[in-house]
Amino acid sequence: MTAVLVRAMRPDDRSAVVHMLGESDPWRTLGYTAADWDRIFCPLPQGRDSYVAELDERIAGIAVVRPNFLAGDYLELLAVAPWTRRNGVGRRMIEHVEQAVFARANNLFTCVSDFNKSARAFYRKLGYQEIGPMLDFLIPGSSEVLLRKTTGPTRDGR
Repeated sequence: MTAVLVRAMRPDDRSAVVHMLGESDPWRTLGYTAADWDRIFCPLPQGRDSYVAELDERIAGIAVVRPNFLAGDYLELLAVAPWTRRNGVGRRMIEHVEQAVFARANNLFTCVSDFNKSARAFYRKLGYQEIGPMLDFLIPGSSEVLLRKTTGPTRDGR
């Protein structure tokens, strides 16, 4: 297996990203459709930093970051292709995102579905703290759990 390459998303990555998301959970469970992905990736998410991971010359992951969220940035979307899970793609994507975010802000936020136990364990292992649930946020009967990783307070107290 070759090394994971993380780079800025390009418009020609769109179809591979939309296909990957269409066959992945938790997105199917949350009710996302091809129409949703077509709207979001038109051809790139607007006002966002978008990155793809390549593995063996195929799109293996996507990360979308919204700058200036609360007192930091917000990782809106992190997805890894089902064919490459547990191969370090998600970890490599997070490392890339954190390097970019923590160069400009002290906090990185994200959300994870309460039923997505593997994603919750993944983020916990990487040092993210669960802030709290948002009940019935995306689908009835399920919560999105807000997570935060920080390098320190946004103000130094002076």
